[in-house]
Amino acid sequence: MSNHNVHKLSAAGVLVTLGIIFGDIGTSPLYVLKAIVGEKSITEPLILGALSCIFWTLTLQTTVKYVILTLQADNNGEGGVFSLYALVRKKKNWLVIPAIIGGSALLADGMITPPISVASAIEGLRIIKPDIPTVPIVIAIILVLFFFQRFGTAMVGKAFGPIMLTWFLMLASLGFVSIFDNPHVLLAISPHYAYNLLVNFEGGFWLLGAVFLCTTGAEALYSDLGHCGRPNIRIAWSFVKLTLLINYFGQGAWLLNHLGSKITQNPFYSIMPEWFIPIGIAISTMAAIIASQALISGSFTLISEAIHLDLWPKVKLSYPSNLRGQLYVSSMNLILVIGCVVVVLYFQESANMEAAYGLAITLTMMMTSILLLFYLRSVRKAKFGLVFLFAVVYAAIEMSFMIANLEKFPHGGWFSLVVAGLLCLVMLAWYKSKQIQQSLKEFVRFTPYIDELKTLSRDSGVPLYATHLVYMTSSEKKRFIEEKIIHSIFGSKPKRADIYWFLHVDITDEPYTMEYEVDIIEANDIIWVNFRIGFRVELRVDHYFKQVLDDLLKEDEIELGDAGYYQQLVGERVLGDFNFIILESFLSNASALPWLDDLLMQLYFAIKDISSNAEDWFGLDPSSVITEKAPIVISPGKEVPLQRIIGAE
Repeated sequence: MSNHNVHKLSAAGVLVTLGIIFGDIGTSPLYVLKAIVGEKSITEPLILGALSCIFWTLTLQTTVKYVILTLQADNNGEGGVFSLYALVRKKKNWLVIPAIIGGSALLADGMITPPISVASAIEGLRIIKPDIPTVPIVIAIILVLFFFQRFGTAMVGKAFGPIMLTWFLMLASLGFVSIFDNPHVLLAISPHYAYNLLVNFEGGFWLLGAVFLCTTGAEALYSDLGHCGRPNIRIAWSFVKLTLLINYFGQGAWLLNHLGSKITQNPFYSIMPEWFIPIGIAISTMAAIIASQALISGSFTLISEAIHLDLWPKVKLSYPSNLRGQLYVSSMNLILVIGCVVVVLYFQESANMEAAYGLAITLTMMMTSILLLFYLRSVRKAKFGLVFLFAVVYAAIEMSFMIANLEKFPHGGWFSLVVAGLLCLVMLAWYKSKQIQQSLKEFVRFTPYIDELKTLSRDSGVPLYATHLVYMTSSEKKRFIEEKIIHSIFGSKPKRADIYWFLHVDITDEPYTMEYEVDIIEANDIIWVNFRIGFRVELRVDHYFKQVLDDLLKEDEIELGDAGYYQQLVGERVLGDFNFIILESFLSNASALPWLDDLLMQLYFAIKDISSNAEDWFGLDPSSVITEKAPIVISPGKEVPLQRIIGAE
């Protein structure tokens, strides 16, 4: 499928969107009403009030806030809390805090999404076989799902789209038949019933924690914007929302026919004809498997954007398909699958997961609202009155959900908050440490060293270190260079080369930029190359550099000299041998930091040691890379009062 079909409005694009994005929110009928009713006796105020809350939550929270407003806040087609932060980060420095909290909470609650969806579906088998062990089945399904992530969402989108279309048509069909038996349930569209439940029904306000489950997939919907494009998402949501509401109201109609009793099985399966239950369980299981996809692919997107914003270690990113926006992050895939298995083993039942689910994602939605306020006011220049109205309405809605969800903390909500806290700590340590290092980088003017480099290059008394010596530099301007690079070249053992190359990689806010600039400072001696690469493009500096060489040779901008041609890589003719020098920092023991900064820096280097190395990040051939260590000395302490004793025996 072409990029055009995926990102432009088309039937194929809408179908892929159903498979990739709407699995999470689309399978909420499996557990929402079951969680709301719980062990309470079925009453009309409870059922109509719950349905009214669901209707207005999907309308205000999902449709208005996310589908209409938030999807407008795209960063060159990309969505998610980090893309939104990238659009407003220059407005206020402190906006990094809601971005970190929002991203961490979304990743943390994503560890419950696959288990609760799959477990809710698999537990339907108990209707047929009451004593069936569901935990091993759920874990096996989750392991298989995460295994197939490495093949990309292009494949799963094509496979899952038709299945999800079948799922949503099933939801609508079952719900419509049930509503026809009791159309009285349609009265729940009136907000009066929601108000009555929250204000007059005993404990009604706290039911918002369960109601919230109907919209938990909205944030993942925004995160996956880059996978399918805004038009396809909006059209698909119109269809999805209708089918969801029909099914919710169908379940409600069945419940109204059983007033005064308590539910003994999931109302989702109760509205199915007995002959259809095995088929319904099979379709539900497939849909539940797909439900995990929105959060997983959204998590990969979040990590990619976090790396670009210096909020996450530079882990390896893979691009398993040709579709724009498709990526795979093996390290995050591993973290998520471990988290999901732990959730299944700890909570065992979907009912227990329902009691814990949603608390962290509420934090994400609140943080998104904060960032969206700044976007609407500062970037879109929306009128103050409209922005103020948005702030008041959604502060009331989301604070209500947050207070109600806090009841889940002792019942397992603590799990997602602990995970979110750990992820927050990683992001904060990485961000703060990067800032500290950036402030301490020492740059020197490059011009005074040009003649020295030319002299060193021609000094036959110094052994030839490499035909081409390539330094990866963080300097964005050729007028300046890191002092540690100069020290590396002219240190105790000078590095002589025929040509010195200085490569800078600028990761742009535009996701798919692929450009480069060349400045030949001294012909056949010193060359500066600046790559401008989009944050969603796979970094392959080794490959890009060879294209630069080829272009320069074709234009006769560099000469062969005495090095001659020889084969270095299959199918490539390059000039001489190339050594890429990467200078990595370490914290000097001579540094003296405030205790908090010291803790964050120590954590930063500990994380860096276990994350991918620089050559993997830049996409360089390890055989041609030399890594040198350069100390960072931060606020060196006072001289030690050590005294020399003269004449001691």
